[in-house]
Amino acid sequence: MRDLANALGIEAASIYSHIRSKEEILQRVCFRMADEFFGAIEAVKDENASATEQLKRAISAHVQVLTRNTEASAVFLQEWRHLSEPHHTEFLALRDRYENYFREIIRLGIASGEFQVPDEKFAVLTILSGLNWIHTWYKPEGKMKPAEIAENLSAMLLSGLKKNLN
Repeated sequence: MRDLANALGIEAASIYSHIRSKEEILQRVCFRMADEFFGAIEAVKDENASATEQLKRAISAHVQVLTRNTEASAVFLQEWRHLSEPHHTEFLALRDRYENYFREIIRLGIASGEFQVPDEKFAVLTILSGLNWIHTWYKPEGKMKPAEIAENLSAMLLSGLKKNLN
């Protein structure tokens, strides 16, 4: 809390007049980030696009949110476990709903013959696991910009899903 107060330029004791607890900060970060992820996904949804294109857009949206604020992304991805009830259960429901969006794309790709995936849940967890570590290595001043990261990751991840036509 002292570090947060210093960053805000206020006394540590006065921070509690604005925020009731560390738990409240965690809730705000986790649920605001969840809102950002859902907003980004909604913005790129296109049911007329192929599963491949939908997945590329979803990956790009996910990368954009993660790279916008890597500190908040780290809290969202790693600290949600410390949410107390009922917030913990609510967060898990949101996570499941978000992952389900990716599962729907995988199912569409299987049905259309674009993807050959033995286990759709495993495919989604693999994709999101590959994306969710970006906050540990991404640097805004680095060589790769978010759009380029999304493009490269999409190509790599999609190559593992594509149906082998040989």
